[in-house]
Amino acid sequence: MKLICPRCKGELISEAPNQLRCEKDALAFHQVDGIWQFLLPERESHYSRFAADYEAVRHFEGRFSVEAAYYRALPFRDLSGRFSKDWKVRAVSFKLLMSMLPLNCTVLDLGAGNGWLSNRLAQAGHDVCAVDLLTNAEDGLGAWRNYDAKFLPVQAEFLHLPFSSGQVDAAVFNASLHYAESYEAVFSEVLKTLKPNGMIVVMDSPVYHDVNSGLAMLEERKEQFIARYGFASDALQSEGFLTHQRMSLLGEKFGITWEHRVPFYGIRWRLRPWVSRLRRKREPAQFGLWVGKY
Repeated sequence: MKLICPRCKGELISEAPNQLRCEKDALAFHQVDGIWQFLLPERESHYSRFAADYEAVRHFEGRFSVEAAYYRALPFRDLSGRFSKDWKVRAVSFKLLMSMLPLNCTVLDLGAGNGWLSNRLAQAGHDVCAVDLLTNAEDGLGAWRNYDAKFLPVQAEFLHLPFSSGQVDAAVFNASLHYAESYEAVFSEVLKTLKPNGMIVVMDSPVYHDVNSGLAMLEERKEQFIARYGFASDALQSEGFLTHQRMSLLGEKFGITWEHRVPFYGIRWRLRPWVSRLRRKREPAQFGLWVGKY
């Protein structure tokens, strides 16, 4: 996958095996501990508090292991036993994703986290780049060391990607689009990387029919975080959720034809909307995959 300057989109010169330089912007990009670092210096402060809060929460929750077997088993087994229900959902979504990808794709795993999806896609023969802001070895890109399959870990933000135009078959937002501050800005950047007839997939972000249900969820989440961690985890003004109307408008704006596919996660998941109505609670989130042809 060809790497370019995320600021000016210009060519990079290889100065050393682990260093690339943009002459126009006088920027050097380094590969450190196997991770290419393409987060622009002027953007580091923008994400610093978000990254610190996110890492603190994930560490507190225990979303990591010292054993490589833990990472290699994902998403089909959670060897920690802490989040087995969550990983069952991720496993079903992953199977649906795999059924839709053609053979030997070039794939961006956007919001790759610990790289579990990149690992599975690489095992299946795809050429994969794992993109995330976090590089720690527990729950970030640094966890690449736990896998045998080869993929390219790249630290970058969705708004400034270091990939040249028209080289990606599928861009997959891996439970990550809802963290974006502007879906329009992110789509404008990501869609440039796609080949003609490329695929964009939004996987496992919370989806609502009623925008007020999404807003209520965000307020509930803020209160829970303050009570549990002492901070609201709102360093970024993320949109936080999707709605069917929002996705439809994005499709019209960018010429994307969407299909929202919700696999069967189990009878309890299927009954959640009915239970919520009976209890007079807000609409529960849907998940699944938004599959877009561009």
